[in-house]
Amino acid sequence: MDQVGQVTGATDIALGVSSDLSTVLVTSAGPDVFLKGVRGVSLRMRWLRNEITAGAIAAGIAPAVLFHADVDDWLLVGFEHLRGRTASLAPGSPDLRAVAAVMARLSTITAPDLRPLRERWTLTNAWNNLAETNPEVVEGWDVHRLADHAALITELVDGSCLLHTDMHGDQFLIDGTGAAHVIDWALPARGAAWVDGAFLVLRLIEAGHLPEDAERWAQRLPSFSDVDAETTMNAFSAFIAGLWTTWAVSGKPPAGAAHRARLAMNYATYRFGEGASQAR
Repeated sequence: MDQVGQVTGATDIALGVSSDLSTVLVTSAGPDVFLKGVRGVSLRMRWLRNEITAGAIAAGIAPAVLFHADVDDWLLVGFEHLRGRTASLAPGSPDLRAVAAVMARLSTITAPDLRPLRERWTLTNAWNNLAETNPEVVEGWDVHRLADHAALITELVDGSCLLHTDMHGDQFLIDGTGAAHVIDWALPARGAAWVDGAFLVLRLIEAGHLPEDAERWAQRLPSFSDVDAETTMNAFSAFIAGLWTTWAVSGKPPAGAAHRARLAMNYATYRFGEGASQAR
């Protein structure tokens, strides 16, 4: 390709179903290039275009976009090839300090031109819907109580900060200096800075932290300094549990919806105590 010059080698990368092409190109004149491609207009193509946008907004944190091109029905994007390993979120992991540092940097970045998260997070009646369509899934839960808290989320997530909205350990790349980068920006949004930290609470629990310890970790982030953590995390847990459970019972993507639903429902049980669920 004209954008990379002479290619002297290539290594294909297995990245699930998000791309039709994922490969690292070794070039004779410059740095290696991580090339991703999607064929055909689709949601996956929109996700890849989102990565172009986020790469510019989160410069120095997200992989830099070296070039992008529409070729016939393909979208091809060349990113800088960041070398490193995914982060461990396990209790006591030294990576947690690097993750906290990059989260603090992200909380200072505004994204006024991105679509607001509040326009995506509109399924605030998920608990009531589940009670009608899949009552066995919410049996024993105080549906009305959870629905009331979930309804608060639209206002609480409003803000001007750049959000990743899919934070977990594999989205952090720890480089040779020990610094963390954030990758896979398919779903960026504009909103309140606390949101990505809240997602990490779920993933910290998944990695073995007690819920109270996961929350204490998140509350040390600058993004939580000016929020009512009790109100915010109650609303977040109620909304995400309803949303992810809806995805799980629908049988549609995203991948891993059933696992996410269990994770979110367990966190909702912790947040709301025995009054939330009599059966868990």
